[in-house]
Amino acid sequence: MPEQFLAPRYLSFAGVLDDAARQQLIETASMPFVYPHLASVPDAHLGKGCASGTVLPTERTIIPAAAGVDIDCGMIAVRTLDSAHDLPRNLRALRECSSASITPSARSST
Repeated sequence: MPEQFLAPRYLSFAGVLDDAARQQLIETASMPFVYPHLASVPDAHLGKGCASGTVLPTERTIIPAAAGVDIDCGMIAVRTLDSAHDLPRNLRALRECSSASITPSARSST
């Protein structure tokens, strides 16, 4: 799914997003220290305090527990043989390929 702004400072990469999670993300994006914008990953969903799957860049602010207490709900880090210089300058195709292979939790529960 192509990314889209769902609010002035909220960029969504989520294919399926329930209303409660969307509202939570919009409210978080409206905080004055969010800069330049908040984003949500393809499988974002309602969380405690902040939606799980929130990418929350801030300006002059540190939020140690922004992701809530339900973090690690299926995330995995994978070491690859690639290094930064092996990657293309534009990562859009890589992101789209990765997103297409991830089943968002909201979609898998329907």
